[in-house]
Parts: sequence; C-alpha cells; structure tokens
Amino acid sequence: MKVGFIGLGVMGAPMAANILKGGHELTVYDRSAEAVARLVQAGARAAANGREVGAASDIVVTMLPEPQHVEQAVLGPDGVAEGLREGGIVIEMSTIDPGTSRRVGDALRARGMELVDSPVGKTSEHAATGTLTLMVGGNPQAIERAMPVLKCMGTDTYFCGGPGTGHAMKMTNNLLATTIMMANTEALAIGIKAGLTLELMQEVMRTTMAWNQQLAVAMPKKAFLGDDSPGFAIRLACKDVRLACEAAEQMGFEALVGRGAQKTMEEAMAQGLGDRDTAAIMFMREKALGIEVRQQPAEALKKAA
Repeated sequence: MKVGFIGLGVMGAPMAANILKGGHELTVYDRSAEAVARLVQAGARAAANGREVGAASDIVVTMLPEPQHVEQAVLGPDGVAEGLREGGIVIEMSTIDPGTSRRVGDALRARGMELVDSPVGKTSEHAATGTLTLMVGGNPQAIERAMPVLKCMGTDTYFCGGPGTGHAMKMTNNLLATTIMMANTEALAIGIKAGLTLELMQEVMRTTMAWNQQLAVAMPKKAFLGDDSPGFAIRLACKDVRLACEAAEQMGFEALVGRGAQKTMEEAMAQGLGDRDTAAIMFMREKALGIEVRQQPAEALKKAA
C-alpha cells in the first residue's frame, strides 16, 4: 500500500520504519530534517508538508505530541486533507482527547475520507520491534482496510468501539499508569526516609495489593538505576493527564488524583525537566528528602525480567 507518516519522534520513527519493513511504499514528513533523512536512507520518500504526504498516500499515519498538532497536520493549510483522495484513511496514533479525535474524524468524513483512531501502548523498544499494543476505534470497514498497516506496528490489537473510543482508552490508560507511578515515587521515598530498604519494600509489596507493573518493570529499568534519559517525557505525561482531567470535568466531576499528578509534573517542568523521562519525578523526591532509591544494575535487571 501507499502509506504516509507524519511525526517521526521517539515512537513515530521506529513505527514508520516497520511500515517500510512490511513492504509498503512510505512517504514521510516531520519538522526534523534529520529524522526525515534517516527514513529516506531506509527507503522512504520525503514530503514538504502534510498535503504532499496525503497526495502520495492511500493511508496516512499521524503520531504527534498534542491535539492541536493533529488538527493542524490533518485539517490545516497544506494539511493531509488537502492532498488525500476521497476514500483515503488517516490512522491517528497520537495520544489526544476523544473530542478532538471525533472532530477531526467528522471533518474528514465530510470530505469522503475516514479516520481510524489507534493510539499505542508500551514503549519505544516495542515500537522498534513492532510489538506495540494498539487501541483501535472507528468504523469497522475503515478499520479493516487499515489493518495491513496497523499489523506492521503492533501485535496486541484491541477494538474499543466507534470513532474516538481508541483515544478514550489510551487517555484512561495513561491517567492510571501515570498516577500509579506518582504514588510509587511518594511511597518509596517515604519508606527509604523512614529507614526501610528498597529490596525489603519490593519483597513485601510483591505479596500485597500494592504491587504493580511500574514497580515490576518500568522503575527497575530507569528510576532505580538513576536513569532519567529521554523515554516517556514528563511534558508528554503531563499533557496526557491534563487531557484526562479536562475530560473528567466535562463529564461533571473533578479528577483529584489526576490533578495532583499534573501539579507535580508541572513543578518538574518548571525546573527544566520537561524533556526528561518520568523517572525524574523520583529524583525530585530524593532531592527533597535527601535520599536515594537505587538498585545495582544487575539486580534491577533480574527483578525486571
């Protein structure tokens, strides 16, 4: 198939590479000339804007940071919709709110096109291996046509319902994952300050309802090693939680836990940590309490396995 891809960041670049590996023709666009050049070297064609991507493609994938970026890339001047032919499909894989997803989808359908929302779960490592979790929403016929492209990027596919439900699932997932991470950092920091060891807390929590995947997998690979190199950036996690909290307010209630997590991440961003991995939240706690929450690399990897 002729596929376009807009947004070649930490997740988008390996996802696009896997579409190439799947045998599809690929046209790419990103504001980073370096990111585009790497995909061109792998066999893709470069485009000057979203309109050119749309004109060269039957299906266009977008993987962008914020809802407004998606609207601009798809519906704005020189956007995808100006080049994509009638019957074309946009697969929107960013983490955005369901309202924006449905609004963009409705605008495309008015032009005879379709939008499939398929945000992703897991990490950049899974993006590289093509084993992402895909949370798919949209009209069944459009989803069926999009599946050959989606299968290049993910192995665990969940059909969430009609338009916007994929983004609703991702928003819900990220709210919970991020607030769990925040709770972990607080609890572990308090425990260390109170005289406990990380190993003891892990051993006990593994037998109780406190245990979670952040403790089992994510934190041993990053935070417990003192590593906050870019992975899931704080600014993006903050955006995801903010969108979920705003959606909650539109439904008539306040997401108090989510707003607390958002406030902490905004404090981190004010300290210049917005582009660091969410592991940096742990380091903020450590600095405040004068402690360290660490494991030796070999032990950390063993526990994460």
